[in-house]
Amino acid sequence: MRAPFVTSSVPGCGGAFKASPDDFVVEELPAYELDAQVGSDEHLFLWVEKRGHSTQDVAKAIARHCGVQERDVSWAGLKDRNAVTRQYLCVPAKKCEGPLASFVMDGVTILRTGRHRNKLKTGHLHGNRFELVVRGVKDFGAAEASLKLLQSTGLPNFYGEQRFGVANRNAERGKALLKAGGRHRDRFERKLLLSAYQSELFNRVLTRRLERGVFAKVLGGDVLKKHETGGEFVSDDAAVDQPRMDAFELSATGPMFGPEMTRPTGEAWALEESVLTQDGVTLETFVAGGDETRGTRRLTRIPFAATWAAEGDSLRLAFSLPAGSYATVVLRELLKAD
Repeated sequence: MRAPFVTSSVPGCGGAFKASPDDFVVEELPAYELDAQVGSDEHLFLWVEKRGHSTQDVAKAIARHCGVQERDVSWAGLKDRNAVTRQYLCVPAKKCEGPLASFVMDGVTILRTGRHRNKLKTGHLHGNRFELVVRGVKDFGAAEASLKLLQSTGLPNFYGEQRFGVANRNAERGKALLKAGGRHRDRFERKLLLSAYQSELFNRVLTRRLERGVFAKVLGGDVLKKHETGGEFVSDDAAVDQPRMDAFELSATGPMFGPEMTRPTGEAWALEESVLTQDGVTLETFVAGGDETRGTRRLTRIPFAATWAAEGDSLRLAFSLPAGSYATVVLRELLKAD
């Protein structure tokens, strides 16, 4: 991701990230609690800790062990393979509760289980809590200065590089898929590719805001979102809305392009449309993606709070991010490296 840094006034702290899976610990913040009593609820939630496996790897292994279809095992979000992660998986209670007592997989532990009346679906989580270690840090002062600056300005809500696959090919393939009419034999891959292309365009819009020095400024016609309630509205007076932006009551949103997204006006739409024009597409192009590319808005910045401590030549960080935001964006600002 070649984009300006919010913390460009501070040098990189030096060091390297993820020398081992234990340097990257991720724990889901669930959207709702499990039922207190084990009863007749048909869905069984599994609180799983894993190392060295993707979410799909574990889901497939559980499905095979319990004799159910892979589609019967669901999750709220995908978690990194090369990390220590804790997350919920969801399985049919009647078919799986018994067999799971004998489930064994290297690097995987089912920490607890609980029933729920609703099936766990993608996006059913508040966010994720991260504990990261950066090793070989050269300048702890720079790291602290960058973190404090992010806490005052907010974190740019870029999609991380893992969203786009090797050499950004997922976004390129998503664009080609749309321009070819949107048909694809694999429904999961189709969704992945189309979303990657929308995400790439969002990143380009956010990059332009940073380049133009309007990351924390209200543009005329911006679609603004209230942090507390999630309500959205189109700004018709930037001067009136700017104090609310400064107080972090609200922030600008960027496009996940599609025909049904709330469209900005004026200066804000001119900026977003210029990204489409440069890429040779229009809003109508996304109609070919059907339900996968209806369009929505995404915050361009998010509140950020962290704790940190030096441990020898290492820096240990802890922070939480909302669902869909990336810890690698924090590391990028600290290390000043893509």
